[in-house]
Amino acid sequence: MSVRPDEVASILKKQIENFDDKTNEVNVGTVIEASDGIAQIFGLQNCLSSELIEFSNGVRGLALNLEEETVGAIILGEYSAIKEGDEVKTTGEVASVPVGENFIGRVVNALGQPIDELGSISAAETRPVERIAPGVVSRKSVDQPLQTGIKAVDAMIPIGRGQRELIIGDRSIGKTAIAIDAIINQKSEDVICVYVAIGQKDSKVAQTVASLQENDAMDHTIVVSASAAESAALQYLAPYSGCAIAEYFMDQGKDVLIIYDDLSKHAWAYRQISLLLKRPPGREAYPGDVFYLHSRLLERAARVNESFGGGSITALPIIETQAGDVSAYIPTNVISITDGQIVLEQGLFNTGQRPATNPGISVSRVGGSAQTKAMKKVAGTLRLDLSQYRELQAFAQFGTDDLDATTKRQLERGARLTELLKQKQYSPKSLSQQVTILYAGTKGFLDEVPVDKVGDFEEKFEQFMDAQHKNILDEIESSKDISDDLEKKLEDAITNFQGTVSY
Repeated sequence: MSVRPDEVASILKKQIENFDDKTNEVNVGTVIEASDGIAQIFGLQNCLSSELIEFSNGVRGLALNLEEETVGAIILGEYSAIKEGDEVKTTGEVASVPVGENFIGRVVNALGQPIDELGSISAAETRPVERIAPGVVSRKSVDQPLQTGIKAVDAMIPIGRGQRELIIGDRSIGKTAIAIDAIINQKSEDVICVYVAIGQKDSKVAQTVASLQENDAMDHTIVVSASAAESAALQYLAPYSGCAIAEYFMDQGKDVLIIYDDLSKHAWAYRQISLLLKRPPGREAYPGDVFYLHSRLLERAARVNESFGGGSITALPIIETQAGDVSAYIPTNVISITDGQIVLEQGLFNTGQRPATNPGISVSRVGGSAQTKAMKKVAGTLRLDLSQYRELQAFAQFGTDDLDATTKRQLERGARLTELLKQKQYSPKSLSQQVTILYAGTKGFLDEVPVDKVGDFEEKFEQFMDAQHKNILDEIESSKDISDDLEKKLEDAITNFQGTVSY
């Protein structure tokens, strides 16, 4: 067979023309130490801070420490299989999480992967977990109320859409209960809720999800869980992932409520990571940037103006105190970042006051601007009445025989108002239900009702109003105000009801 030189030349010419001279440069390093979810990597000279890196077994990590010759990274996944000598390469990506409408009603982990055994989730897009908070120009004043359905909160510590309100107190005194009731109350409010569980037992997270399902609240809720069984890296990442999911809805002009339960455990996880990365410890062994850890997260809650979508993120971070000490390091940090705090006290909880809110030191820095006119009118004197009652109560414990009639009347009313603010879990009240019963309490209609019968009075009064004066409730819900004419109707309705009950 003869070889034709022109044919060989044309083949070579074609191959040269089609030759791809592009080179793929990959930044590769080697693991020199791996333990406790942390990897020290030699090489990776061009690695960026907070860049995702990939180990040879497919597990990903997050570069946090960039040193002269090594990179310190947290491992996002199963770290036991990663060993010394493994190859690592950079990805050129930052830590991101999938987001979208399909996440509503689902339980996901800190990486946005479903963990509820209901199948995969098709995401609309992916978003970086870290994002710079909206600037001053893009923000709007907080003047729309976010109803929690809890009388003690909506009346005295009102929360607005776009606010950051801290829930703080010792363990097991109802912090999560307030947050869950607030989520349940958003059913009719067109607010999407994101509940971030950090460092909790799997059984507690399952219990919370079951409670939300029982109360038909999972239809507007996304649960992001980084349980106590998971690595500190995922617990550190979880709140940022939850916030990225919430921002997707805010950018579409929707209102979102996000719960961080709780940021004390988040700070513990970050402390653990920082100490393992050999960062210098500061006060209480926390790293120096622990304030920035929470400030950059909570500053992302905002109400933005129409040119930026017009949506909002309302954040309810939770902090656990030790023996009621709100002056500890992490509590004071988060108090200074947020726009107010709901303080729960062990003493009040033990006396049967549920929710155990202390109106004296609880505050909302947004105040009345995020409260409906109707609630302002009926609850205006409530905080003052209760603080005067608590003050008088201290004197009255030595005996009430020598007290004048005015003081006795204040004590009697204070006792009934305190009883009125008690509320069962998973039973948030509508605005009209709260306004009508608080009106009855603050205007003295309960003064003749025995203290132990106040709860019974409230229950029967709700049924009476719903059955016979639905028009009054509807008018309060639609106008969010109480006109003089409506007030007269409400007074007549309460007087009529008083005639039907006897104690």
